[in-house]
Amino acid sequence: MAKIESRGIASIEFILRWNSSHADHTDCYYAKRVTFWRDIFSRKFYDSFIGKVEGERFLLSGAVNEIVTSYHADNEFDFELRHFDTRYGLPVSMGPRFGRFYPKGILRGLPNVFRGNIEPFRCVGVDATQMRVDFNHPLSQKPVQLFAGIDSVDKKSGDVGGSCTDWMEVISNGPGMQARSKGKATDFFSDSPFKRADENDDSVFYSAPRLLTHTDDEALGIIRGIYGSLLKDGMRVLDLMSSWRSHIPENIVLQSLIGLGLNREEMEDNKQLSDFVIHDLNRDYRLPFQDHTFDLVICTVSVEYLTQPFRVFEEVARVLIPGGIFVAAFSNRWFPPKTIHIWTELHEFERVGLVLEYFLRSGKFGNISTYSMRGRPRPLHDKHFVETQIADPVYAVWGRTSSESIRE
Repeated sequence: MAKIESRGIASIEFILRWNSSHADHTDCYYAKRVTFWRDIFSRKFYDSFIGKVEGERFLLSGAVNEIVTSYHADNEFDFELRHFDTRYGLPVSMGPRFGRFYPKGILRGLPNVFRGNIEPFRCVGVDATQMRVDFNHPLSQKPVQLFAGIDSVDKKSGDVGGSCTDWMEVISNGPGMQARSKGKATDFFSDSPFKRADENDDSVFYSAPRLLTHTDDEALGIIRGIYGSLLKDGMRVLDLMSSWRSHIPENIVLQSLIGLGLNREEMEDNKQLSDFVIHDLNRDYRLPFQDHTFDLVICTVSVEYLTQPFRVFEEVARVLIPGGIFVAAFSNRWFPPKTIHIWTELHEFERVGLVLEYFLRSGKFGNISTYSMRGRPRPLHDKHFVETQIADPVYAVWGRTSSESIRE
């Protein structure tokens, strides 16, 4: 069995597990071809991998301190609101909002910060004249564990070409942004967040069938795996905002799989559906089903199109059995005319936080979890392979309809 050596190369899946005040979080990054003689590691981190073999999975004890800088009170301070540059080039003309992240370069006149600095900071307070900014890493005060799984090991083939990567910075860039600040709800919902570029009736936009997938096969396989981990044989499932594929693992035998969507031809082509309903949630948020009809509801790469998400999430809770599960999975690709305005403004991990707020605001879900997977290799046959060899990222949020399990 291949073993990692000092002059070796390995593909490693890093897994960050942590908790916030309202959810459990798992954030994964697949680091392809980690080069142990060239990439950046601390000595302690480097020593943790030498001698490990393919298939081995282990906890990197104490390694979080190597990738997440400890919290420092001096990194949280007040800043005059007039120096927040609303003309920075981002859709922030209304000013900063509590809990949101912004690039440091938007702060004019801050020493040692240049305009092109895109490193995010968080607004943790704002009034008429000033804002409070937090430059700490969003995981700096969270209980975090870091695991590693060795997927493959190779030997060094030569010294020609190559690159140097700080993998610890890569895997920690983003996780933590989905959690609330100090347990207080993030202000995602000022400034008409649910407006869209195309406000015409959705039935017109979706009248023509689109028999295509919105993410690559690798990402769809990850989504299928998420659903498979939550599904059991005999379940009754609702595919919310359904299309021509439902991404349910083929080995799971469901009692029923009902599709609810806007295009008849697409759903007729979906062989996994046992039945389907034509219904526009943005026109009528009410689901045409009785209470406690389903064991699980899925929503695949579509939550970003909802213009009445709070009411829809309440309706989903109504049609689920007690303890039933609602899971929303998404990526970073969408139909721009029909995507809600706030979605296009946010960092990818903030979008996870937005969907998390939908669950929390409904007041109907507990045991909430979030998940992310980035860095997986894009399939060679994918049409976008020439543009990027990294697969589309996958993000998911799910919760159970059990009021007694909702955290305070």
